Amino acid sequence: MEITVVEDHQKSTKEDIKKPLLEDGKDFPDIERTKWMHKAMSQTFQTTANLANLLPTGTVLAFQILSPIFSNGGQCDLASKIMTTALVAICGFSCFILSFTDSYRDTNGTICYGMATFNGFWIIDGSATLPPELSKTYKLKFIDFAHAFMSLLVFGAVVLFDRNAVNCFFPAPSVEALEVLTELPVGVGVFCSMLFATFPTRRNGIGFPLSSK
Repeated sequence: MEITVVEDHQKSTKEDIKKPLLEDGKDFPDIERTKWMHKAMSQTFQTTANLANLLPTGTVLAFQILSPIFSNGGQCDLASKIMTTALVAICGFSCFILSFTDSYRDTNGTICYGMATFNGFWIIDGSATLPPELSKTYKLKFIDFAHAFMSLLVFGAVVLFDRNAVNCFFPAPSVEALEVLTELPVGVGVFCSMLFATFPTRRNGIGFPLSSK
């Protein structure tokens, strides 16, 4: 009798081993799906925070404050959609143009902000004039245009992460559109972050952290 019980137990064990953990065609259990979704959302918010570090802080802050107001909390009518579009356009242009700004610290420690040009450095408030040799070190280069374009892309990713703006422009997105709105900003953020890390900017313009120079 004991031998029969042991044989039956071994047979049932072998059958259990042969069975797959999840049958073909079945999806993840609800608990694991929930954990995966929470992990994805957490990674998305972390990516958004990292993206904001690549943009002028004042522009990002202004967009985050005004977005729920202009978009009426995502419930846009015609006027709200026009105002939200104008907000995105102005903030995007600000991110682009501020990428060409830089700063200069004089001998007294005073910080002077200016705009890099093809000929050199133009101080905005006109409080000082740099020597021609020093001014030429600030002139525009190809990498500045690349950073400006990437900043514009990163700001677009931040906009797509904003629930109010997305609900305003895409109130009822399809499944495919929802996938694009979720995955595209992450891809853009990762790609631009890699480029920023590989080719860092030496500019310390308006809204960006200052160096010791």
